[in-house]
Amino acid sequence: MARTTKELTAIEIEKAKPGTKPKYLFDGKGLFLLVTPKGGKWWRFKYRYANKQKLLSFGTYPEITLAEARHRRDESRKLLANGVDPYANRKAVKSAKDEALANSFEVIAREWHEDQKNKWSEDHAITIMARLEKDIFPWIGKKPLLEVTAKDLKSILDRVRSRGVIETARRVRTIVGQVFTYAISTDRANYDVAAGLKGYLPSSYKTKKHMAAVTDPKELGPLLRAIDGYQGGFVAKCALRLAPLLFVRPGELRHAEWSEIDLEAGEWNIPAAKMKMRQPHLVPLSSQAIEILRDIKPLTDHSKYVFPSTRSNTRCMSDNTINAAFRRMGFDGETVTGHGFRATARTILDEVLQVRVDYIEHQLAHTVRDPLGRAYNRTAHIEERRKMMQRWGDYLDGLKANADVIPLRVKAV
Repeated sequence: MARTTKELTAIEIEKAKPGTKPKYLFDGKGLFLLVTPKGGKWWRFKYRYANKQKLLSFGTYPEITLAEARHRRDESRKLLANGVDPYANRKAVKSAKDEALANSFEVIAREWHEDQKNKWSEDHAITIMARLEKDIFPWIGKKPLLEVTAKDLKSILDRVRSRGVIETARRVRTIVGQVFTYAISTDRANYDVAAGLKGYLPSSYKTKKHMAAVTDPKELGPLLRAIDGYQGGFVAKCALRLAPLLFVRPGELRHAEWSEIDLEAGEWNIPAAKMKMRQPHLVPLSSQAIEILRDIKPLTDHSKYVFPSTRSNTRCMSDNTINAAFRRMGFDGETVTGHGFRATARTILDEVLQVRVDYIEHQLAHTVRDPLGRAYNRTAHIEERRKMMQRWGDYLDGLKANADVIPLRVKAV
């Protein structure tokens, strides 16, 4: 008659003390607890496979309870009954999990971001990663990319839309699609689940909203006077005063570095890495802009940034600083934004000051092509642009003083 092993109890396991040699407490059917001289308690499963004696570890007690150890033993015995080595099966499962983890949506998305970020401005790269981490990774980040479905993506888009930001939902769909395109190009996917959802969200022309901008000179004068009277921090005030004079993108202004600015030459050379179009950009500085920069230099030239963060000199001011200042002055987002000064300058330089459109477009860092279709370089029409920027600064001074500024009636040539 076969000898039966008395099953262990939780009390026996708790009371088991280490000795000078390893102790073995058997539970039956191959399961036992190894108590080491140092006090460790390890679950082991002894079995035979292919005429060889083998051991499989189930982990330590109390992390693995008696009930869990028995469950793992029973699962292993089922595998043996079907001709499968439990140890080999564990290795195969772990390998599959490791492969799935290595090919999870988050891993591939971060790889894609790293591959692409040198083609983007710093602000854009930060924005893309923020969208991934806020709106995408929490829901499908750990999922193998091959298992991400259109239904998963719909749930993400619906969640974003529920916040009332349809344009953000569209961008999220675009990002997911770009990650899938990258996965396809690196042989880790066969199709793009986002491609079938192009019609799931409203078209861009229905959702696109232009940045609020003041384009009437009668309204611009009071705004400029309000900026000059701003009672907030001096660094933020200088940024506010420069924004209409230079009409660069807010991110370009925030990331301005002293090493890029030549006050003697009256130039700000923005490197390609900071520009939306990834091309270097030259900003001629009017006498008004130079005066503001000279005012702030003693305060911030210990930082590489012209407008450092109030919390750290190693970082530039936050992306919300300028718009938040406008809110404190009483202007809502439907009326004034930092980005809106680009539209302000574009409209008034063209319609009021009668400046040639190609000069304006060059200064806005928009792509302007020559008759052969080639993009002009950053210094194209630079002397005309210098005159335009100084004229613009003088014009804004006139508006602040509430003067009647008479435009030229013929387009500048």
